[in-house]
Amino acid sequence: MERIKMTTPLVEMDGDEMTRILWQTIKDELLIPFVELKTEYYDLGLMHREETKDQVTVDSAMATKKYGVAVKCATITPNAARVEEYHLSQMWKSPNGTIRALLDGTVFRAPILVKGIEPYIRTWKKPITLARHAYGDVYKATEMKIPGPGRCELVYTAGDGSETRSLIHEFDGPGIVQGMHNRNASIESFARCCFRFGLDTKQDVWFASKDTISKQYDHTFKDIFQDIFDAEYAEQFEKAGLTYFYTLIDDAVARVVKSQGGYIWACKNYDGDVMSDMVATAFGSLAMMTSVLVSPDGKYEYEAAHGTVQRHYYQHLEGKSTSTNPVATIFAWSGALRKRGQLDGLKELEEFAGKLERATVETIESGKMTKDLATISSLPDVTVCDSAAFITAIRERLTELNEEG
Repeated sequence: MERIKMTTPLVEMDGDEMTRILWQTIKDELLIPFVELKTEYYDLGLMHREETKDQVTVDSAMATKKYGVAVKCATITPNAARVEEYHLSQMWKSPNGTIRALLDGTVFRAPILVKGIEPYIRTWKKPITLARHAYGDVYKATEMKIPGPGRCELVYTAGDGSETRSLIHEFDGPGIVQGMHNRNASIESFARCCFRFGLDTKQDVWFASKDTISKQYDHTFKDIFQDIFDAEYAEQFEKAGLTYFYTLIDDAVARVVKSQGGYIWACKNYDGDVMSDMVATAFGSLAMMTSVLVSPDGKYEYEAAHGTVQRHYYQHLEGKSTSTNPVATIFAWSGALRKRGQLDGLKELEEFAGKLERATVETIESGKMTKDLATISSLPDVTVCDSAAFITAIRERLTELNEEG
């Protein structure tokens, strides 16, 4: 069978631990036999980030701006234990956070639905797409430990040297303080990305924050969303039969739990981080979640929305077989290949991406799946596969779909 030829490279961002192992297996078994892969490769493994002082992460984001489509493996965001384990010179920042900030994009995450894996929320019938703002808040925060009694203030110094001060707290003993920020321009990009994605996917858009408590920070998000919707998108939404509304984050959670799904739920950065994990888990598994970062100027970075599966990696190093779910990583590749095909006018590449996803879903629905899915599946006959056997089963089905044409 002649392999599909690509014309423009994908930006390929390799990662860490077990997901790095699966990354190569997916390429060897599900991609290279069918596609002449054309990628610009960046190693975002933790040790290479250490060697390059994290310049490789910046370079990968710049390449994404150049080529328009990237695919990323899961990576380690080091904590103190990881700094010691890998003998790092510093606690490097999240690669995802760095890439998101440089692309100024919005992360859209949605569950992959398959028969036999029922959502824990019985009313959910359609995917819920989480739109997560990709800049600022706690991920760009400055923190300080307060050693003892004293005054802590926010201070803004204008260009002319004048100062504006606001008291944070009068400490009567030790404590902690954190300063967060955001930029109006980034919030505007976030709003536009959400409204465009809603129109593209024909879904209503919800936005939620806590403006009743955060009367300036969160309220600014609320105001910008409403102003941009009214000025630029209200008419388009009405013509498409779609709606946009704002609600408090606690009210949104109550609405989401009782809903049938089928909409975009836009959240600030931290809210989106937490709620996307909640939605993914409630639909079945973090490994059954698509994730794409979309920049305001139409650049796309597809990734697996979970960690590096550290425990399985250590088992792998001991020579033990692991049943690690590769579905999110497979769908990251299929999403990137589909978008590359769309942008380059390569219908064959688009169709291959669809076949790869179909082969993966049909393999699970046939009863062959990894352990995490087998424990929650409602199918009568389930075969628990290790990672290699599961990918082999997908390849067999993918080969059949390709032969069918």
